[in-house]
Amino acid sequence: MSCVSPDPANTVTDRLNQALSGGGNGFVLSLCPGQQYLITQPLLLAAPNQEISTQGYPLGNNRATLVVNGPIFPNGTGHTTAVDGTCNNCSGVKLRNVQINGTRNGAGPTGGGANIEFGGGNSGQLVEYVHSFDPRSWSCLHIAEGPFTCSGVVIRNNDIGPCGSDAFQEWADGISLSCANSIVRDNVISDPTDGGIVVFGAPGSLIQNNTIIVQNATCLGGINMVDYEPWSGNYTSTIVRDNFIYGGFASDIQDESDESKGQNKEDAIIKIGIAVGPRTWFGDRYLKNVSFSGTVLSNHLTGAFGYAMAITSARNFTMQNNVLFGNTSFIGSRGPNCTTFDTTPTPQPFVVDYNNTESLTLQSDFVQIPDGDSLTCILPPDGGDYWPFGGNPTGNNNNNTTTGGGGGGSPTPNNPSNGDDGKDRLSGGAKAGIAIGVILGVALIAIAAYFIRKAALKRELQARGNKQLSSEDEDRWEGKGVTNPPS
Repeated sequence: MSCVSPDPANTVTDRLNQALSGGGNGFVLSLCPGQQYLITQPLLLAAPNQEISTQGYPLGNNRATLVVNGPIFPNGTGHTTAVDGTCNNCSGVKLRNVQINGTRNGAGPTGGGANIEFGGGNSGQLVEYVHSFDPRSWSCLHIAEGPFTCSGVVIRNNDIGPCGSDAFQEWADGISLSCANSIVRDNVISDPTDGGIVVFGAPGSLIQNNTIIVQNATCLGGINMVDYEPWSGNYTSTIVRDNFIYGGFASDIQDESDESKGQNKEDAIIKIGIAVGPRTWFGDRYLKNVSFSGTVLSNHLTGAFGYAMAITSARNFTMQNNVLFGNTSFIGSRGPNCTTFDTTPTPQPFVVDYNNTESLTLQSDFVQIPDGDSLTCILPPDGGDYWPFGGNPTGNNNNNTTTGGGGGGSPTPNNPSNGDDGKDRLSGGAKAGIAIGVILGVALIAIAAYFIRKAALKRELQARGNKQLSSEDEDRWEGKGVTNPPS
């Protein structure tokens, strides 16, 4: 099958949508490798098992790029979505091996959908090997619950971000999941600004082996299980496990007497590595409503955070075997949006507010705090607390160490860390090379996961051919019903 040319650009949106609307069940819309498609409206998948992909399924910049290029209106709305797979007859549709450029280009957010809108009342959809970045609106990738019948979407092997701006209320998510019994795995999310992966209940879902990295922006939360709507706080059988979350790292030395910590020019931190419960985010907006019955296991965090993990307003949650590795710092100060009568707890690794939680199974290093409301109000510090240097840490410290790089390493716990007092000292002779070391350390954090995984994924893709779902994925969602939201 020949690919559809992007030229002439003034007809390309209509030509692509006409092909989809007339293509029927199983139609493959094939885009040309390395080409840009300036679209002025969303591409609308229209029948079961349709696919949008780049011819030959290349990776990297050889993938075709869909460029969001429609109008923005004076009322703040406009064209925000590149691909929409939420039609009433869109079960089994696929988006593979393309790039989505949302073209916000530093502007404020535009009201509308995410770069990619999947889910709805459908099942068995797939998004893989997709690079989605710079959305005009609130998310790089949204998988909607529809009429609470969405089930079994697989989101895997994608490189997501950057997403949004860290200016106040100009944030955007990396991946926003609300579809039940779904799988989000083996994705790399770089510089999200709202949540790296936001789980809106999505009961029965698995979020596993993803890598979340910040370099150039502050992120409110790495993985969030805080939203009461739309599933009324239902996280039953939702599992978040074996993910790697990288907070900010120092980019220059602050004090030559302490070369283990420094400044980050972009003030990049993750405010909460993994957040559970609506009060961590929204304060008392949802009153006594809680997140319930989720599981958070064996996740790995390094770098600079306000809090590695925070849990409030939750019931029947399990959070076990989550570890810090490498160099970590817990930093932040009260911001202008912190409520004056709330006590903002000191930044630290694992915090829990027992005033509004019950039936929790927590690892032993969680520390009780008197008030866990609205923890994202903190800001990166102006001074006094500093970022750790990245890289593969060695030497005597109280942090965990890792034998691998971003997303692929196997953490080896030493002593559980409850602070940021690791000191990786350099000799005076090493100072001449500190700039190179810093650059390499930070760069490796950001790119190791992606490029190592990229090679592996290419081999996997070649070996797999056009196979759509692994047996592991099929076993995860096939035949499962959807848990209805509580009344």
